Formats: sequence, C-alpha cells, structure tokens
Amino acid sequence: MRVLITGARGFVGPYVAKAIAQVFGQDAEVLRSSISRATHNYEDLYDLDVTDIQSVLRQLEHLRPTHVVHLAGLAAVPVAAANAEVAWHINLLGTLNIAQAILQTVPTCVLLYIGSGQVYGASAKDNCPLTEKSLLAPTNPYEASKAAADLAIGAMASSGLHAIRIRPFNHTGPGQSDQFVVPSLAMQIARIKIGQQQPIVRVGNLAAERDFLDVRDVANAYALALKHSHHIEPGTILNISSGSGTSINSILTRLIQFAGREIEVCSDATRFRNVDIPRFVGDSTLARTLLGWRPIFSLDDTLKDVLLHCERAIREP
Repeated sequence: MRVLITGARGFVGPYVAKAIAQVFGQDAEVLRSSISRATHNYEDLYDLDVTDIQSVLRQLEHLRPTHVVHLAGLAAVPVAAANAEVAWHINLLGTLNIAQAILQTVPTCVLLYIGSGQVYGASAKDNCPLTEKSLLAPTNPYEASKAAADLAIGAMASSGLHAIRIRPFNHTGPGQSDQFVVPSLAMQIARIKIGQQQPIVRVGNLAAERDFLDVRDVANAYALALKHSHHIEPGTILNISSGSGTSINSILTRLIQFAGREIEVCSDATRFRNVDIPRFVGDSTLARTLLGWRPIFSLDDTLKDVLLHCERAIREP
C-alpha cells in the first residue's frame, strides 16, 4: 500500500501521516508531496504543484500510489476571499488535475478527496445538524471552490474514479495557523501569559457556534477511510463532525481559564465576517457507521494542547 499525501507540509498533513502509520503499521508506505521541498528535510517529500497537470502526471507515473489523500488547497476563508482566483485555481483546478492524472496513470488508485463541511454554507441557517444530503449553498470563494471540486469528483466517480469525498467540519490542534479562530485566540492569550502583550484579547463574533474536532481525531477518520476504502462505494460522501456546537465565547472562556490570567475582551470590527452563520453543526452518523470512527479527544484537552503549543512557539521561535 502506497499512500501519497498532497499538501503534506500543511497543518493536517503530519497528523494524517502519523494516523496512517498507527492504523496500518508497516503495511503502508507514506509518500509526502508539496509544492516545494526546498525548506524541508523529508527524504520522501516530493515536489508536486497540483495546479500543473504535467507535474501531477509525472509524479503519479513515477510514484504509482495505491491511494491518494488530497489535502492540498487554500484553506483559510479570509485568504481565499482576498485571493478568489487563486482559491479557484488551487481548490478546483488542482483537484481536477489530481483526479484526471489518477485516471490516466493509476486508474485503480483510490482518491480520498478532503473537502469541507463548510460547503453547506447557508443551509446551516435551518439550525439542524447537516447531513450528507443537505444542500450545498456556499457563501464565499472558499466554500464555492471546495463545493465545485466536491461536485466534480462526484461526477468523475460515476465515470470510473474510485473517490471518497470527505467533508470535515471545524478542526483544530497544535500547529494550526493563527488565521483560524482557536489558535488566533490562543496565541493572543499565550502572549499575555508570557508577558509579551497587554492583557487584552481582540475578538470577532463570539456568539457563533461551530462544530469543533481535534485534528488528531480527523486524521484518524481519514486513515480509517483508507482502511475501508475498497468496501465504500465510489462517490460516497462522509461528514466528519462531533455533532455538537460550541460557541466561540465558550472557547475563549476556557482558554482564559486555562491560562489563569485576568484578561479583558475587546471587540474588533476587522475580525467579523461579512456572512457569519450563527450555528454550524454536522451529522457524522454515516462515517461512524461505515468507518467505526468516533472522536476521542475532548475539546478541553484540545484547547490545552493548542495553548501549550502557542506558548512554546513564542518561547522557542
């Protein structure tokens, strides 16, 4: 079994590699790929620009993976909004290139397409847990580009591509960029705790509720999807979610409590989104049934780990 991970330098990539090793042991060879290996020392980090079809064809012909976990993409909503053309180029065109190259070079290869629960967009306004049958209703370039790629992979699955579409909801953990809400709050609090910032945390919409998971639980779901891939019908969609909502205010309160400091909270207009769904929660019943998956990490443990990682990153840059 040869598993190629695209976007392996990103936040989730190392966790997926570790989860695959835990699930398969010596039975799986993990091949990491990225747009550039120049700044990394992995012997098996291969150059792969997913937006360059010739690059993709060459590497897949060379590596001949049995499975591909497609993580490469532009993931931060604000960054995608500010660079919509780039988001479409990477998230949609890059995904199509991977899928087409698989069909041309290794047609029996299984593609695990990592999409996003955010593709449901405005459908969350119904205030019900989102299932795989919920309408895709994207509200920004990130959601739209991921939804388009998701639909394209679904169509290609009916034409011979053995693809499984994964839609993970919000996940966080040590190492995530502070472009995302949990590490953004944790990094501010870590700086306060260490004495590098005044005891003021600047925040956006604290009322919003999101379905948070630990990245390690999400990575385990991906590994289990690989394990069961040959028993899952091509084109299948699997939500990966906790099934419960937690407000950003609750996240902030817990982080401040774990830091053990008196901290003032200040609203910052620049941190609010133009469209912010009040509650966004997924239903992962199908994934739990087909994969035997369930979350293990508690939210408190995840937040403590993120805060500790932020403190270490500040002390040891």
